[in-house]
Amino acid sequence: MTRSAASPRPAPLPREARSVTGRVAQAEMRAANMGLLLRHLRAHGGRSRAQLAHETGLSKATTSSLIAALADRGLVREGEVVRGGSVGRPGQTVTLDGSTVTAVGVELSVDYIAVTAVTLSGTVVRESVTPLDVAHLGINTVLDRTATTLVRTLTSLRESGVDVVGITVAPPGIIDYDTGTLRFAPNLGWRSVPLVAELTGRLGPGTPPIRLENDAKLAALAEYDHLARDGVRDLLYLSGEVGVGAGIIADGRLVRGWSGFSGEVGHLPLDPSMSPCNCGRRGCWELVVGLAAFLALAADEGDPLRDPGRALEDRLLTLAERAAAEDPRTLVALATITERLAEGLGILVDVLNPRMIVLGGYYAYFGDQVLPPLAEALAARRMDEGSATLLATSESGFMSTARGGALLALGDVFDDPTLVAAGD
Repeated sequence: MTRSAASPRPAPLPREARSVTGRVAQAEMRAANMGLLLRHLRAHGGRSRAQLAHETGLSKATTSSLIAALADRGLVREGEVVRGGSVGRPGQTVTLDGSTVTAVGVELSVDYIAVTAVTLSGTVVRESVTPLDVAHLGINTVLDRTATTLVRTLTSLRESGVDVVGITVAPPGIIDYDTGTLRFAPNLGWRSVPLVAELTGRLGPGTPPIRLENDAKLAALAEYDHLARDGVRDLLYLSGEVGVGAGIIADGRLVRGWSGFSGEVGHLPLDPSMSPCNCGRRGCWELVVGLAAFLALAADEGDPLRDPGRALEDRLLTLAERAAAEDPRTLVALATITERLAEGLGILVDVLNPRMIVLGGYYAYFGDQVLPPLAEALAARRMDEGSATLLATSESGFMSTARGGALLALGDVFDDPTLVAAGD
């Protein structure tokens, strides 16, 4: 484009400013390239320096310098010798390390708090589930107990020489990402709760950065973390708790929508009785496929299986044993839930076209009873082979959300490894 004679020419930067700008740009480029190598090792496993240089397009000298910087931060290590077919000095395999770098994920569910700490290499080093009637306790009580659990976890990690780079908290609701506020959690009855500020204040100075993310979205990230290695790029994760939500991965990217509202599939109008829902609508899908619906079908009021004070995993394992023993009531309950699941999932398959659907939460305990008839029902309404989808249950069950939270926080290190201090 030709510059108009009247257009002012930008004044040159002072020499000092040019120097600072150049150094900043160089530092940013170096951090970006360190992140490139770190992500490449996560995706493809151990590589020699020569392989890394070839596969990433970086020069051998740059690669060696960056690997040294990553090793100084404890993020990679060199292991076994790699002998190629060509003449020359054999190299050593560089692998992802980060055993002293962790992040923590926290799920605030209706009736429990789950906490997980995961290292950069994906190893779970702390994990706990605390039964808690979150929906009926006051917000301050819940946050006090959450903070106590977090302090205990952070102290334990630090005493073992582990650096915690971030915390992700997952409430079952809609997030305001800019302010760190929970806008609305229907099944908790919470509105406009500044969770990040509240927890940061309770945890005190030196608290790692805290962020919020929706529970189902984090669970989808946790499942995608290992399914991506099998070539799955489009994924629908369906949570199975009191509330039912979806985490959507499209072409390898988490779908949030313009305001973070995506995935609220539990409020599709699929309950034929049109019962009132906690969200303010009537006839929501989660009323007939959520955990409360299943427990009501499987056990009478007053049965210990419906006691929120009893560990949910214990209750579900008991029901899984009954299902395996072909207890009629349990099997009828599961058949009813499966039929209702098929109705909603059929709609979601047509809209989202996922390559795989992963059932989480309580569904994960009943894969043998749920998956075969669900697959048959979805196949029966298929219009074309392009709408075929794979089905699986979550490998992490109720821990998927907390693990996804830890992985999300660790993503900052994969983007900018300089967030981890170099060794002395």
